[in-house]
Amino acid sequence: QVQLVESGGGLVQAGGSLRLSCAASGRTFSINVNAWFRQAPGKEREFVASVSRSGGTTYYADSVKGRFTISRDNAKNTVSLQMNSLKPEDTAVYYCAASRSSVNYDYWGQGTQVTVSS
Repeated sequence: QVQLVESGGGLVQAGGSLRLSCAASGRTFSINVNAWFRQAPGKEREFVASVSRSGGTTYYADSVKGRFTISRDNAKNTVSLQMNSLKPEDTAVYYCAASRSSVNYDYWGQGTQVTVSS
């Protein structure tokens, strides 16, 4: 069992920055990949970014490349998402996810709201 808890969401103006954190607990040794997803009201959940267990491999959605940075600190069992140059279209509930298989995501956090105003 793995538990994930997101924090750091809030309201920010367009062009601003926000840093999200995900705290993992339980059997964290089983996690191979961590990722962030987001979901806006009435829309499908979409992939934002992922990072491998070593931190050496990252992937980003085209919509956030150059603006968002995902990182992890295995000693602290945390994963972060630094979001810069935020746009109103970034408004969504952001979810932390973890994968054991490196293909499918097995664990999910409760989500944290990010609202970007113009």
